[in-house]
Amino acid sequence: MGKVLAICISEKKGTLKNEISEAKFIEDFGIENDGHAGKWHRQVSLLEFNKIDEFRRKGANVNFGEFGENLVVQGIELHTLPIGQLIQLGDVILEVTQIGKKCHDKCQIYYQVGECIMPKNGIFTKVIKGGRVKVGDECNLI
Repeated sequence: MGKVLAICISEKKGTLKNEISEAKFIEDFGIENDGHAGKWHRQVSLLEFNKIDEFRRKGANVNFGEFGENLVVQGIELHTLPIGQLIQLGDVILEVTQIGKKCHDKCQIYYQVGECIMPKNGIFTKVIKGGRVKVGDECNLI
């Protein structure tokens, strides 16, 4: 069992995301008002808190959302999950569609932080069942 520590959104792709306390997840679309939402396989990105914490211990001063992640989760080793794994957050169900991603360009995130942890540790999902998620909600594998 895990826990949602942060929910982050941004208007456009390739920009830092800002924390919000609650979000509406739309089936087969993503998070309402997020630039990555749409009819594709990377609707919602997740990053494990421990990976962010490792980066911070190396001296990086990074806030939640600065790697472009939508959700920060504690208690689940996200990067080890198989494609197709279902994740439940309250009533919302996400399906893992991709582990990591190749960074094609050095975006704003890279220049502010110096490197990116999403290529190895970020996971991407699509929304199978919509609903609302709040910071502090449980996160479970199903």
